[in-house]
Amino acid sequence: MIDPIILFFLLGAVAGLLRSELRLPAAIYEFVSIVLLLAIGLKGGVELSRQPFTDLLPQMLAVVAMGFGLTLLAFPVLRYLGRFKRADAASIAAHYGSVSVGTYAVAVAYLGSQQISFEEHMPLLLVLLEVPAILVGIVLARGISRETRWKSIAHEVFLGKGIVLLLGGLLIGWVAGPDGLSSIEPLFVDLFKGILALFLLEMGLIMATQMGSLRRHGPFLVVFAIAMPLFSALVGTWLGWSLGLSIGGTTILATLAASASYIAVPAAMRISVPEANPTLSLAGALGITFPFNVLIGIPLYHALAVWAHTFAKG
Repeated sequence: MIDPIILFFLLGAVAGLLRSELRLPAAIYEFVSIVLLLAIGLKGGVELSRQPFTDLLPQMLAVVAMGFGLTLLAFPVLRYLGRFKRADAASIAAHYGSVSVGTYAVAVAYLGSQQISFEEHMPLLLVLLEVPAILVGIVLARGISRETRWKSIAHEVFLGKGIVLLLGGLLIGWVAGPDGLSSIEPLFVDLFKGILALFLLEMGLIMATQMGSLRRHGPFLVVFAIAMPLFSALVGTWLGWSLGLSIGGTTILATLAASASYIAVPAAMRISVPEANPTLSLAGALGITFPFNVLIGIPLYHALAVWAHTFAKG
């Protein structure tokens, strides 16, 4: 059976393509986004309170290195095979080296429906993966010069709404612990899938608006928006297995690697690389990669994780 949250996404996509009047009010979408980000952060913070920080350091460093590496690999493909302008290639590469909170949330819901456990500190890795791709994308587009507005960029990267909510949730969960959060579980735990369903409804509507851009900019971006996540998922699967993560944890890491940002990176690129065309990045990330991951990718990445762990046992 198809998970109901996927059906909500399909409802939004079909409604958008048919030019329906269906819209999620801006205030409701803002509320849904805030609850979703805080819920993810709180859950990770509770797990952080249960284990020493030093035990997580190798995974944190490895994930940051992966964020740098995927962005650096995507750039020459876009620049020389796709023949994009330097600024556009750097911007798109940054989107694909970063992560999608929405895709992560769908992966969590998918594993929950399959009753598959995973390491609960994954939100920490999610936050870490937001930053490296942005920094690399800026350097690739502009180089390091006096004209680079590092102060504004740092403010957007580290004090943007998404990072503040995720880090804030992590800190609150870490300080309060599982017992301290019991009073707010009805909103942030029990209603998580319902909140996610509304979020995906809006994502389906937004995705439909990007289809025209994909038609205008040719087939290369479509191919890249599917091939890059598949390659990145292989890297994430290998890294998850190498770090000793469980099958569920490896699935999550592969999903993080395969996802593309549509919140933090667009905001940072708007400040630092204003000449880059944001339509190209969002058309690929939201028009192709997000629905591909939600409908096909996540079950595929789970199968990859199962295969990797089975292969490792001989």
